[in-house]
Amino acid sequence: MHQRGEQVTLPGAVPPQEDNPDQGVAWHYGDPFGEQRAAARTVAVVDRSNREVIAVPGDDRLSWLHLMISQHVSDLPDNTGTEALVLDSQGRVNAHMVLAHRDGTVWMDTEPGAKATGARGDEQTLLDYLEAMKFWSKVEPRDATAEIAMLSLIGPDAGQTLESVGLNVPTDTYGVDGLVRRMPGNTFDLLVPREELTAWWSKLTEAGARPMGSWGYEALRVEALRPRLGVDTDEKTIPHEVNWVPSAAHVAKGCYRGQETVSKVHNIGRPPRRMLLLHLDGSADSLPETGDPVNAGERTVGRVGTVAQHHELGPIALALIKRSIGPETELAAGGVAASIDPDSIPADTPGLGREAVKRLHS
Repeated sequence: MHQRGEQVTLPGAVPPQEDNPDQGVAWHYGDPFGEQRAAARTVAVVDRSNREVIAVPGDDRLSWLHLMISQHVSDLPDNTGTEALVLDSQGRVNAHMVLAHRDGTVWMDTEPGAKATGARGDEQTLLDYLEAMKFWSKVEPRDATAEIAMLSLIGPDAGQTLESVGLNVPTDTYGVDGLVRRMPGNTFDLLVPREELTAWWSKLTEAGARPMGSWGYEALRVEALRPRLGVDTDEKTIPHEVNWVPSAAHVAKGCYRGQETVSKVHNIGRPPRRMLLLHLDGSADSLPETGDPVNAGERTVGRVGTVAQHHELGPIALALIKRSIGPETELAAGGVAASIDPDSIPADTPGLGREAVKRLHS
């Protein structure tokens, strides 16, 4: 659990290893592959209460945030949400947030320890950065991590499970209904009062949701090609490289820091790297680690992001790879043989030939 929130150990939880970024929540509950299968076929619930939460109430909350973040939110309706970024002046990603607008407040959940570059180039907490940019706006951003905790419900039966515990199911992606925010895919985030975290966990598991730890959640996230800040990104990452345009960055709106880079790359160029899914050699003695180089022969062509063990795909990873690298290129990720999944190649890239696909799967 986040240090500013109540420490709760949920039943059966196996804690993560020391180098795992998801400290304070369960790594798994004894059967990480079975947990993934439940999320893929029925429903699973994940404790994500280590997420930091920032609340932004105030009359100017939308117009002010519209100037601070990469997404178009000046007219964000009540009971809706979106994803957004804070960029530096060069368009590089500082922070990634998911928003929920309800009850006169924008609730933003983000990675633990989220940072942003201040006006003088110094690194600040995300909250300190927002505080420094208030000026005369009628907003009062605050750390709400001790108030709100997140659970995620994943799987084709997630909606039915929500209804069985008396919660409504938003129909639109990023729609918000009470405690529930609908996310892409069969995923729903529950933003619950932190003191009710254990009670909601019990309700959902008693309704049939299987407990799943961060191991399973991360594996399914990698499969879905959803990046994670600080793991799948580095200090040079721009939104286009990790598929955050347009989901988290609006290309047409101006008036936010880094917008010039976003617009330029979108309109007249392509990003220097692209995030791809790698299939790793399962017979290797060990797997690569986040930050390891990806090599083509003797040449470094990329960086390893999240490494995961998937219940069907085996060992996989997300990696930032130079755009010039063809999908048929033989790669080594942290010394482990790796191949590019052709389905992870962005749509604007020329398609693979049939023989190239055969070579990848041979």
